[in-house]
Amino acid sequence: MKQKKIEQYIQEYFNGHIFAAYGCSLGGSFVSLLVSRENIHIDHAIIGSSDMDQTSKFLAKLQTALVMSIIYPLITGKGSRLAKKFISKRVNTQDENADYRKKFMELKGIGSGIDFSFISKESMKNQFCSDLYTKVGQQIQVPHTTIHIFYAKKMGEKYRKRYEKYFKQPDIIEFDLRHEELLLDASRWVKEVCMACHVC
Repeated sequence: MKQKKIEQYIQEYFNGHIFAAYGCSLGGSFVSLLVSRENIHIDHAIIGSSDMDQTSKFLAKLQTALVMSIIYPLITGKGSRLAKKFISKRVNTQDENADYRKKFMELKGIGSGIDFSFISKESMKNQFCSDLYTKVGQQIQVPHTTIHIFYAKKMGEKYRKRYEKYFKQPDIIEFDLRHEELLLDASRWVKEVCMACHVC
């Protein structure tokens, strides 16, 4: 298990105790697992607008199979001409989300000139699929650990309900933003993380 390797590293190099950990998307589930397993201690666990999807492995694999035809060519530049055309059209569509979409693609390295063709389809499938079926438990609460949730309100109210289901009395910090949009503004992201941890 990956979380076990992370725990071993923290135990070996940090005596099993770190001040803060931040995770978004699958990273949010990993931070949640590290807290709930209690093999190490984290003072401030920050969940960065993760969607916290939790489904069966069967449904996760089905959903992964459906979206891989879009995601893989988008990241690696590989794939059919039709898929590339669809992606290009979608990325360049001018609407109210155009700027967000462009910055989000840049965050993923798309259009950066970096060659991501080395990424295997199997690796990407595992990443996407595990994000869907990784379960973190319910009403997570650990003494002397504060769980901060960066809640992007434009994701929808259902995500707030998920956070309240999986965590007991979390510190929910609201942003009028979309999924992981805070990451697109590095200086603001640093400021918000520091404020959550009371270090600035």
